[in-house]
Amino acid sequence: MTGRETFLKYYQAAQNENRNFLLENEAAEVCRSYRLPLPESGFASDKEAALSIAERLGYPVVMKVVSPQVIHKSDVEGVRVGIATREQLVQAYDGIVERVKKSKPEAEIKGQVIAKMAGEGVETIVGLKRDEVLGPVVMFGMGGIFVEVYQDVTFRLCPVGKEEVEEMLSEVKGFQLLGGFRGMAKADTGALKKMILAVCALGTENPEVGAVDLNPVLVNGEGALALDTRIIIK
Repeated sequence: MTGRETFLKYYQAAQNENRNFLLENEAAEVCRSYRLPLPESGFASDKEAALSIAERLGYPVVMKVVSPQVIHKSDVEGVRVGIATREQLVQAYDGIVERVKKSKPEAEIKGQVIAKMAGEGVETIVGLKRDEVLGPVVMFGMGGIFVEVYQDVTFRLCPVGKEEVEEMLSEVKGFQLLGGFRGMAKADTGALKKMILAVCALGTENPEVGAVDLNPVLVNGEGALALDTRIIIK
């Protein structure tokens, strides 16, 4: 399937459920169809499937709730990281369900995404928002939990060229962190540039996309990985 076909498949599913966002596993598949690199993962509809996926991926893993009523998973304690054993996974699976239900009793829990834990690196953010007049606008900046505090981001209208992407990287104040700051490994900025171009393509080819949020995007010497994906639809 093409990227457009993959998006339309999950867009229709979201329309049928009257939600304005793609589920975690749906957004991940759309991103992969645009060759955006994500950690290896699988969708588990029950505990047994979660154990099977974790054993296939290898511990440690991350677990994230999948629910049509939950878009911000961390707000309802629907994420657990660093799950290192079968026993921890069983406890975490039940714990996530319990906490989400406590915060949102009406939530329908379809299952959980089990993903391979990523390594060390610099946390960045790549995103896109659709302006009603200008169209899709791509964004890059330093990411993680501090993006709203420091607001170290830059924007460009889509489509963008390689020179514009180069400018975006150099415009953020945290750019020096990507170049091997104080003994850190030099980040693969080439992989990061490809991600920005891919997000722009995703937004340009799919006018139903209202916003894309990849945060954090972990960048190190081996490449870049979008650790969390969110796609809002119009």
